[in-house]
Amino acid sequence: MGLTKSEIFTEKQNRLAGMMKALAHPARIAIIQNLIKQNSCICGDLVDELGLAQPTISQHLKELKNAGLIKGTIEGTSVCYCIDEKIWKSYKKELESFFIPCQNKDNCC
Repeated sequence: MGLTKSEIFTEKQNRLAGMMKALAHPARIAIIQNLIKQNSCICGDLVDELGLAQPTISQHLKELKNAGLIKGTIEGTSVCYCIDEKIWKSYKKELESFFIPCQNKDNCC
């Protein structure tokens, strides 16, 4: 398969792959979990909490923001991030529809 063959897949498949890609790093999972726990957070707090360098945290925040999962507001020289609840709910709905019940017939494996 070529570098990108996204046009051969459905819009829903491409959207779901994009969602999973946005969450496909343990640092991003940790950031999301921390934001949910704290209800909002400033980048410096995440550096202290996760033990990663500030540029690393910033890069992961950028990816999460580009995916729409988080939003930020500028407060002085800092940016306060939080979960975008509307997008979070849409991710939840999409992922739930993906994880449908699966049963192997005839014990094939």
